[in-house]
Amino acid sequence: MKKHIYDEKNGLSYTLHGDYYLPDLVINEDEPTYGKYGMLRKQFLKEHRPARYQYLLMTGKLTEHLNVVDQEAREQVEILMKQISKQLVVTEELKSKNQMEWVRKMNNIKSAAEEIVLQELIYM
Repeated sequence: MKKHIYDEKNGLSYTLHGDYYLPDLVINEDEPTYGKYGMLRKQFLKEHRPARYQYLLMTGKLTEHLNVVDQEAREQVEILMKQISKQLVVTEELKSKNQMEWVRKMNNIKSAAEEIVLQELIYM
């Protein structure tokens, strides 16, 4: 019997162990590369949507899902911050006149934008 075989039907290679051919499976141990919002989404899925979390994990789509959610969340926060700062007239002129006031307002705007994004994208 051959020590190694390849099955073209499923694309897997097998190695002979005793009397049985076992698939050569490799665990992908690469570190995931998602950011803050991806981590929040992962925690939410683990705690509140365990079936969906397990499905994504078992199909190998978890990291991809978390990266997509992270990217969308960052883009939405940026868009909302621009819209809210325009609405509240937080401009570069304010930044040059009163920097601390500008920082305070921008921090409040970022907090509000993040809260909206968390409710709409992360915790759904």
